[in-house]
Amino acid sequence: MLEVVVMSKIDCPLCDKAINKLKPLKSEFKFTMKITDIYKDDELLEKYQIMIPVILINGEEVDFGQISEKKVRKRLLELNGQI
Repeated sequence: MLEVVVMSKIDCPLCDKAINKLKPLKSEFKFTMKITDIYKDDELLEKYQIMIPVILINGEEVDFGQISEKKVRKRLLELNGQI
């Protein structure tokens, strides 16, 4: 099963928007979704602090900042062998 991770932080409206864009995709694709607070890990904070939200699918960075549902859907289709 695919794993989608959202690199986020508390009180991040852009992150909330990204999570809301992913929710409809859960009905189309089987994946687990994990939300990771970058402020709980110094390495993640250093890597992603100015990029969040960041969407990773199976560890691959797929999109960041203004998340594109279309871009995430395309990558999910590719990983499911549908494209």
